[in-house]
Amino acid sequence: MDRAPSASEIERCAELLRAGAIVAFPTETVYGLGANALDRAAIERVYTLKARPRTSPLIVHVTDEAAARDLASVWPNAAALLAARFWPGPLTLIVPKSPHVPDVVTAGLATVGLRVPSHPVAQALLERAGVPVAAPSANPFTQLSATRAEHVRAAFGERVETILDAGATEVGIESTVVSCVGAVPRLLRHGAIPLSEIRAVLPEITVPAATELVSGAHESPGQHRRHYSPRTRLIVVARGGELPGGAGAWVHRSGGRGLDRVVDVAMPGGAVEYAAELYATLHNLDVRGLEWIAVERAPAGEAWAAVRDRLERAVG
Repeated sequence: MDRAPSASEIERCAELLRAGAIVAFPTETVYGLGANALDRAAIERVYTLKARPRTSPLIVHVTDEAAARDLASVWPNAAALLAARFWPGPLTLIVPKSPHVPDVVTAGLATVGLRVPSHPVAQALLERAGVPVAAPSANPFTQLSATRAEHVRAAFGERVETILDAGATEVGIESTVVSCVGAVPRLLRHGAIPLSEIRAVLPEITVPAATELVSGAHESPGQHRRHYSPRTRLIVVARGGELPGGAGAWVHRSGGRGLDRVVDVAMPGGAVEYAAELYATLHNLDVRGLEWIAVERAPAGEAWAAVRDRLERAVG
């Protein structure tokens, strides 16, 4: 954590949440646009601010498993096992929702996504607010997620008056999402916790084939074909592949070839370190007026699954 907001800053933001305001705040994954999850009007403002379709549900952040159970009509055994192993942390659990969770939070579905973040500022904010906080990533819909407070400011300007700044996030990509609804749990979004670690707790978990959503609500955020995208055109290129002409950037893993004719960015060679820097790197390149950003294709294998997913959806 680059900086620690004061107790008075956190208390003020907690008061604002209780009063129906939107507060941008850090989690260990990315910054979120937070609103009281039980306040329908506040949630509507989040959707409007992000230009997010009402078919895309929001993840609700809570202090602990007990608070999560209060928002569920049923707490499946799979959810209990995963919560015991991974909470607090970058894991979202989809469970049947309690009737007092507004339908606007869940895109009208009978399920809700719940998470207990591990970031100390997020935890302090939730504890002081005393309400569950729905918080999608703090960026316009389909654009790059924010991993620093300045990304939020650049995206929204004065439309987000309150940003709880704690510096750069640690993980850098969104949470893993697991549905615990039905007889067999399903991995709905690759994220910070790899599938192998989930499978060690739930050997029966399945990974549905990716499908392009045309219409209607879906269970988890991050399932649209285009997502996590810079405004600059992004392409994925194999190591050694040809790059377009014109002004662009070449983003490659360490040990790859450097190029003089383009903006050259060497990324970390490890999947965890790469993920932590991905969005910040793309944000920095996105403001340079380039014609394209070419990113080296991520390696095969489970460790890189979340990075591959983000890059595939960012292609434009």
